[in-house]
Parts: sequence; C-alpha cells; structure tokens
Amino acid sequence: MFASRNLGAVIRAAGARQKHTLPTLPYEYNALEPVISREIMSLHHSKHHATYVNNLNAAEEKLATAQAKGDISTIINLAPALKFNGGGHINHTIFWQNLSPNGGKPTDALTKAIEQNFGSWENMKNQLAAASVGVQGSGWGWLGYNKQSKKLQIATCLNQDPLQATTGLIPLFGIDVWEHAYYLQYKNVRADYVKAIFDVANWQDVSARFEQAMK
Repeated sequence: MFASRNLGAVIRAAGARQKHTLPTLPYEYNALEPVISREIMSLHHSKHHATYVNNLNAAEEKLATAQAKGDISTIINLAPALKFNGGGHINHTIFWQNLSPNGGKPTDALTKAIEQNFGSWENMKNQLAAASVGVQGSGWGWLGYNKQSKKLQIATCLNQDPLQATTGLIPLFGIDVWEHAYYLQYKNVRADYVKAIFDVANWQDVSARFEQAMK
C-alpha cells in the first residue's frame, strides 16, 4: 500500500514537472531567404524540432515512471531516446539563435581568438565548412570552445549528439547538415548550403556565447 502511494506521488511530481517547449524563432520563417527558404524554415522548426521536443517530454515521463518503479531495464533502454531527442532540442535551440537576417559582426575578442587559433577568419570558415560537408550521413558541424586549453576548435557530431556532452566543447556556432535542413532547396549539394549559411550567421550571438564560455 505504501509503495503504491509512493509511486503515485512520484508520478504526480513528474507530471508537475515543467515540460520542454518549442522556442519561438526570433525572426519570421521567410527572414533568411534566399539562403534558407520559408518552406524549409517552417518545416524544420514547426515539425522537426517540435517532434524532438514532444518525444523528449514523452521519454522523460517514461523515465520518471521507471525510476519510481525501480525498473532499471527500462531506464537503460530510454537512454538512446533521451540522448537523441534531448540533443535535437539542444542543438536546434542553439541553431535558431545562431542564424539571423542581420547577424552583424563578431566582437574584437572573437575575431582575435579566431585569428590566433586558425590563422584567419577565412581559414576558420573553410575548415568548419569542410568538416560539416564531410559528415557522413546526418549530423552537425560545430565551432566550439575548449575551456581547458582556452582555444577554439572545430568538431563534428553524428545524428543529434550534443556537442558539449559528446566532446566537452562549449557550442558557439553550429551547422545542421541533416538533409531536412537544406534538401528542399539545395537538393543533394550540401556544400552549397554550408557555404551559403555563413551569410546568415548571427555573429553577435556567437560572440556572446564565446564571452560566456570564457568566464
């Protein structure tokens, strides 16, 4: 009887947990045209990202129930869904902020770090583009910050693996190279999409993330 009441309390607490929500874009769906079409942005945000959010909430509810029951097997089996959908939510939340129709210029601090770590701004862009285009299958290309070495680094992650949890790097600027991010417009030419996305990069946001990462 006690176990039943205790389980009920845990489930009710889980139900009261604030659920993850789809973030509102800081611009209209057509704001990034012609680099990214309205159709792509609408589907990407309202369908794909929304699915990650919904599936993450569902997985966390199942996790709370499994933890209350002490169901270790289910807890273990939920790990892939939590990683995939949680990573998808994290990555896309950063991605929307990383883009802007008026992204401005990077701060002097970020510019200096890029020149120190990559030799030049163009070298960084070329290396990040090459890494992103080279992702096999679906994934992300990232400019990240290594807090231990105090250096900027380029890395890639497969599927929806979150950068920090996977590599330890703090994410600054990500390029989504899943086909749903570009195929309707760029077909199978990923390189053209990756090259164009720098034209709508929000360097003010990237600079702010860099400043925060260095603290």
